[in-house]
Amino acid sequence: MASPNSYDLAVKIWTERPAETDVEAVLRGYFSLLRAGRTPEAEQLIDHCPVRHVLKSLWTGSVEASADEDEASGSPAADEWEQDLSWLGELDLAGFFWGHTGSHVNVEITYRTQIIKVALGFWVRPTDAGWVITGPATYW
Repeated sequence: MASPNSYDLAVKIWTERPAETDVEAVLRGYFSLLRAGRTPEAEQLIDHCPVRHVLKSLWTGSVEASADEDEASGSPAADEWEQDLSWLGELDLAGFFWGHTGSHVNVEITYRTQIIKVALGFWVRPTDAGWVITGPATYW
């Protein structure tokens, strides 16, 4: 996988509908940037990307849920999730699950190797400029 520093930090536009592998490569880059705490750069890879709500959902579905199960976990307090992004390093991609039309993909996420309750949803959509990835939505 390419390092986060090597991504072209602009919304990827294809002239034809992209292959699933091409979309997944962009989503891996997006997630890699999120894990590194580079949210402004991640926002630039996806069309209409509200990263703050994504981070809050990932926090709630991972660290906060884990802290609820283990009060002595030493995890940052819920109000600190934006200041200390180190918890993002414990997230990983679990898999891509494409819809039957090939225009929607859900991405499952793990926290400390366990699949969390929130997934990210992305769409491959045509625009006047070409095909782009939009999203993400958060699914519980």
